[in-house]
Amino acid sequence: MHSEDLKKIIENIEKVIVGKTDTVKLLIVGLLTKGHILIEDVPGLGKTTLALALAKSINADFKRIQFTPDLLPSDVTGGFIYNPKSGDFDFKKGPVFTNILLADEINRTTPRTQSALLECMQEYNVSLDGQTFALPNPFIVVATQNPIEYQGTYSLPEAQIDRFAMKISMGYLHAAEEVRVISGQKVQHPIETLKPALDLEKVLELQEEVKKIQVSPNILDYIVKLVSGTRNKEEIKLGASPRASIALMKTSSAWALLEGRDYVIPDDVVKLLPWVLKHRIILQPKALIAGKTPDHIVSDLVRNTPIP
Repeated sequence: MHSEDLKKIIENIEKVIVGKTDTVKLLIVGLLTKGHILIEDVPGLGKTTLALALAKSINADFKRIQFTPDLLPSDVTGGFIYNPKSGDFDFKKGPVFTNILLADEINRTTPRTQSALLECMQEYNVSLDGQTFALPNPFIVVATQNPIEYQGTYSLPEAQIDRFAMKISMGYLHAAEEVRVISGQKVQHPIETLKPALDLEKVLELQEEVKKIQVSPNILDYIVKLVSGTRNKEEIKLGASPRASIALMKTSSAWALLEGRDYVIPDDVVKLLPWVLKHRIILQPKALIAGKTPDHIVSDLVRNTPIP
């Protein structure tokens, strides 16, 4: 039953996003686990459209923040505004009060403004002047960023990048898929006519189902060995935190649900490992000079860690 509901979301999003089934599934995994997603790619590959298609498919409230160098933290969270009628300061909610927040080109703003999302992403609250305001449920951040080599970009702070459950990418389409995309937009963009496939109540039910997926002690031990393996390699400057282990456990559970199972198998863990781990690994300068990448580290971990 649940696999049918998930299939509906996937098929609905694929009316707009062509040839990216795995990417769509990873985004849904983020939704099912309340895990925030970072999408890194060059402009024009459909990152924004993907986030909007997800929101429309589950009939969710959707807001977009275009991150720019002059954006202030209050432009994200909101703030207190003086009300001349009452003589009090009323809280005006910022765009973060939504179900799906698209933080577009998040690395084009300063670390000070980027950090305005830290509490929102971890505790699903906004705290200002001693008051705490709860965010809607569900709430996830889908952030996009251009490769760091592009002009006018800032590296995300380690504390913030660790709060993204996964970092994924879109990639270019094959020629035949690109023909389908451009022909489909000759009259209007398909996103304009996209209808909901599920409602938010069903999404909350699916999130609860993910929590019921069985994760055996052997799988938990495997997850910890893979993640902790990043902390004792001399080519790694900063390894993955326990938050990565939690994210890998949750995303593997959601992937098992997508596959129609009520238990996690090692293949689920291996499938999700690169997306959960790579953005959390910071290499030593000498490793970078030697041509090492986080992909190499992940491959070594999978090869050298016994499968339960």
